[in-house]
Amino acid sequence: MKKVLLAAIFLAGFNSAFAQEAQGKSVDPKENKDLMTWYHKDFGTTKVYGINTENAYKYLESKGLKPKTVVVGVLDSGVQVDHPGLIKNIWTNPNEVPNNGKDDDGNGYIDDVHGWNFIGGKNGDVDIDNMEVTRVVAKYKPIFEGDDSTKNKANQAKMPEEFAMYMKSKDLFAKKSIEGKQNLQQYTMINDLIPNMIKLLGGKSVTSENIAAIKAPTEQRDAIALQILTQLSESPEFKGKSSADFEAAMKKEMKGAIDHFAPQAKQYDLSYDTRAEIVGDNYDDYSEKSYGNNHYQGPDAEHGTHVAGIIAGLPQGKEVQYGVASRVAKIMSVRTVPNGDERDKDVANAIRYAVDNGAKVLNMSFGKPVSPGKNVVWDAFKYAEDKGVLLVKAAGNENEDVAEHLAYPTNFKNSADEKPFVNNVIVVGASTNKNNELRASFSNFNKKMVNVFAPGEEIYSTVPTNEYEYLQGTSMASPVVAGAAAVLLAYMPNLKPDQIIESLVKSSNPSTDEFGNFSQAGGVIDLKRAAEYAYTHFYDGKSAGIKKATKSIKKAVKK
Repeated sequence: MKKVLLAAIFLAGFNSAFAQEAQGKSVDPKENKDLMTWYHKDFGTTKVYGINTENAYKYLESKGLKPKTVVVGVLDSGVQVDHPGLIKNIWTNPNEVPNNGKDDDGNGYIDDVHGWNFIGGKNGDVDIDNMEVTRVVAKYKPIFEGDDSTKNKANQAKMPEEFAMYMKSKDLFAKKSIEGKQNLQQYTMINDLIPNMIKLLGGKSVTSENIAAIKAPTEQRDAIALQILTQLSESPEFKGKSSADFEAAMKKEMKGAIDHFAPQAKQYDLSYDTRAEIVGDNYDDYSEKSYGNNHYQGPDAEHGTHVAGIIAGLPQGKEVQYGVASRVAKIMSVRTVPNGDERDKDVANAIRYAVDNGAKVLNMSFGKPVSPGKNVVWDAFKYAEDKGVLLVKAAGNENEDVAEHLAYPTNFKNSADEKPFVNNVIVVGASTNKNNELRASFSNFNKKMVNVFAPGEEIYSTVPTNEYEYLQGTSMASPVVAGAAAVLLAYMPNLKPDQIIESLVKSSNPSTDEFGNFSQAGGVIDLKRAAEYAYTHFYDGKSAGIKKATKSIKKAVKK
């Protein structure tokens, strides 16, 4: 799930559409300060399903509570730790001397000043890696479908769980690899048609009137270009743009699409594997922990930097963006996710590293359909639970019921289980700023296995290099919840993970339509209401009891 959903476009035959801008205004998002921070809004006064960030801080401070810094581990593609909007809120290991080539704190990781990179080594950093289904097919095809049919049947009978995973992976591998090639061809074709669109515009701006006035072309390429232009003319991203601005925006959009789909040639290549050469570990040894490097950013940190900004970004210069926990959180970068699927060994080690180095909330905006090392990851989940650490996980972007399509890592070992096997994981779906379409069209869902929804569409945040972008996905909704959890924990540090989860679930702003069936909460989180719930149910009474007991002891001592 590293790569966020592409900014979809109105294109003939490609079944995709731009998310409409809030309130239906045709305003350039880059100039709309209100849109940049919409996910902080108070639903009670604006009727926009934001999370009520400012009023939460006001409420907590009105109770006389003083916040303590909370370290949030961002297990992701990497973070630009010196981004102007993040640099003041980056975690620094207090026991490590920077760049001295020594493991000063004895934790097994040299110069881990701001975190660690489990997908790098002395020979560089992993950028593109396989999808997990590719790795499974490559490993098990010789075992289950080799040249010896007798051995194949014996292996299938001897390893039923692995065989079932192989058959699922084989089916997904065939389907997804073909889709990737088709999408790359489509977006490449559109990119090649940009000059035709500019020629048809003839220097005029992108309006429905100007495009309607264009005579029907006789050339096929021009005809296709006109069809695309006609649909784009009503999109907020392009409507009213000058010919030059339209050209620049289209080139950027198509580059993003091509950059996304081009790596799939390697991601679905059964023979492609750079792991051993770059990382240098024994991948099959799940007990191995001391590998990697301290390259916190890595070769492509867009996703992780965006996630970090949602949690703890700070306004700077002309940028108004700020993270939910910007006043109380520090970001620990634990690079775990390549351009492809994360590996179970790295996920388990990343969780343990973050927990052992003081993170109290971990954000995990990733997922995949199969997990060969799921037991190792589940052991890490249990380790985090025992240490009182909250794990926040994105539900996934396939528009699927996660009970029917498990998205690993999952806190349910089987979808039929009534309860998760640990109590420290909160799973997050993505909501929008449109009340009539509150569930983002891409978001996974389930009444039992998805706990809450949070803003995840049109989210403006930090990206390399020192820039800001709108991205969308449950990958963006998850850090909204991670930030909310960090705020609650900062002001009420005795809160346990299950209490934070209960507070967020029970206090969500409900929706009156079918949205209520998509998660346990049946609504979108409200941080202020969650703060009230947590304070009333888990903090106020307990702290009052402690104060009362302390006074009684003092009186008894005096007597």
